[in-house]
Amino acid sequence: MSLQRMILGLGLALALMSGLAAAPAQDPQNTLYLDTKDGRITILLRPDLAPKHVAQIEALTKRGFYDGIVFHRVIEGFMAQTGDPTGTGMGKSDLPNIPAEFSSEPFKRGTVGMARSQDPDSANSQFFICFGEAPFLNGKYTVVGQVISGMDVVDKIKKGAKESNGSVTNPDKIVKLQIAADADAGKADAGKGGAAKAGAGKAK
Repeated sequence: MSLQRMILGLGLALALMSGLAAAPAQDPQNTLYLDTKDGRITILLRPDLAPKHVAQIEALTKRGFYDGIVFHRVIEGFMAQTGDPTGTGMGKSDLPNIPAEFSSEPFKRGTVGMARSQDPDSANSQFFICFGEAPFLNGKYTVVGQVISGMDVVDKIKKGAKESNGSVTNPDKIVKLQIAADADAGKADAGKGGAAKAGAGKAK
């Protein structure tokens, strides 16, 4: 192999390693399972982009805040918004609002962003999932995550009427939102319980 080819090969290897390093790792502590009536949406949260927003979502998720909350505003081709306990678009949690954490991460299909009012520092509990690219949001809203599986489920979320800015009648809801690590721990505990019962049965 010539020296030139070796240099080119090394450069390619370094470029690939650099790209892999830049990609966010799938971490059960920062992964959400969002269940709807149509299935599961898996979201990889991005604390590297928005640590304060991710911390708030995780804190609310752990207390079961999002369970049963509806997708109150859903616009075909744009996004599905949820996280308001009142279902009106005006509600929020009892936690303080979060200061903006804008980044250069683009809004594309599957991007999860935080909803807010005209005040950039007014995000609280509401978030939305993009159906497609939304470049007009870039740098103006905080990106908190990305759907890594279940976009077919996102696409099935009931849409609202265009004339009412996406307001949904009899909307779909979040059946359950949980952190993957907690869900996996629950499965492990259930498995241990089952094994213990099986062992007890054999002892008899």
